[in-house]
Amino acid sequence: MPIPAIRTEGLGKSYQIRARSARYKTIREALAQGWRRIPAMFRRGEKRQTRETIWALRDLNLSVNQGEIVGVIGRNGAGKSTLLKLLSRITEPSTGFAEISGRVGSLLEVGTGFHPELTGQENIFLNGAILGMKRIEIERKFDEIVAFAEVEKFIDVPVKHYSSGMYLRLAFAVAAHLEPEILLVDEVLAVGDAAFQKKCIGRMEGVAREGRTILFVSHNMGAVRELCHRAVWLDGGRICRDGHVDDVVRAYSSIQVENSFTHLNHEFGFTIERIVLKNEAGESTMHFVPGESMAVEIHYQADRPIFRPYVWMTVQSLWGTCFAANMILDGHRPEVLKGRGRLTCTFRSLCLLPQDYTIVLAVRASDGQAIVPPQEVASFVVSGDLRQFGFLGDNLHVVAPRSVPVVVPYEWTMPDGTVIPIQIGTGMEEVVRRR
Repeated sequence: MPIPAIRTEGLGKSYQIRARSARYKTIREALAQGWRRIPAMFRRGEKRQTRETIWALRDLNLSVNQGEIVGVIGRNGAGKSTLLKLLSRITEPSTGFAEISGRVGSLLEVGTGFHPELTGQENIFLNGAILGMKRIEIERKFDEIVAFAEVEKFIDVPVKHYSSGMYLRLAFAVAAHLEPEILLVDEVLAVGDAAFQKKCIGRMEGVAREGRTILFVSHNMGAVRELCHRAVWLDGGRICRDGHVDDVVRAYSSIQVENSFTHLNHEFGFTIERIVLKNEAGESTMHFVPGESMAVEIHYQADRPIFRPYVWMTVQSLWGTCFAANMILDGHRPEVLKGRGRLTCTFRSLCLLPQDYTIVLAVRASDGQAIVPPQEVASFVVSGDLRQFGFLGDNLHVVAPRSVPVVVPYEWTMPDGTVIPIQIGTGMEEVVRRR
């Protein structure tokens, strides 16, 4: 029977908030106000300032077995970071309890405890001690930490002279070389350049292969799907869904963007009333097949003329941006937007594998001012049988939803000269060419 490494029952955390004073008072004003309040202290029925109770977590029942890698997802304010702080004993719960079986290592805020006047070497020992590592453990891993951070030449330089990237690499290197039974990770992989993020993902995968329990909080759905087998979706401090990572991420992504998107910019008097997706038959839909065309209609209302604006939109998967339509690059833009109208961008022959996708839209004035800042405006799903396009892999239905989604037409030339073309939108050639 699996042994729980983390178990919570009725776990909740509440905070009380109240309105602050409109401004700071002078000492004279504070004293005068204090004297005026003295008589009220002796009167019954004095109205006290009311406070509002906010529940960051409420009635949370969660069990994570030893060796499980669980992703925790949800929008900002859902309670993800609060959960990790409770499990790390940084703060006490308001209700319920949490049981932890094993040594806990927390990567909640990378770089916490670094002192700018100390050298990189000194900060390794300081930060390692804060994170719970013993000195002999830090000494044993010192060279490995320095090599991972790639700061060998600057290890004796005070970290106040480090670039932000160097500082980040060193901080993560220390935290990533903990050896706890349970590792709590909160969005630390969302910073740094692409190469560093890839390196961090590799380190996390190594930790996972060692059989440790990991609770991974992130807004990067690609990283969650790559690292985790199970996901927990928090919403409003409660568990909304708990299950296989693909199912939970797909459900979460599908409701994050509604195709009834609207936007109002008072400065320009510009309103996007709705976004409509249409298939080749001109029907409004959120479901498409590989190789099909998709029209994105932007219905707007311009109370006053907007001359020569730039519009761009990108199609994104859980792994990142796939492709874009950008008027800044192609040089085609409307002369003027005025009154109620419609602007349509049609993507011909979607070269996409069956996955979930979102559309990000931005509109800028001719002088570069943001009319509509970049934001997700619609979502859609590509589904279909890839075997008709020549994809015949044994694990097709497992690999396709987790692979890079864009397919550029390509072909394999086998050792015997057989040429096998693969191209979404045209189907698999029945006649196989030979050189």
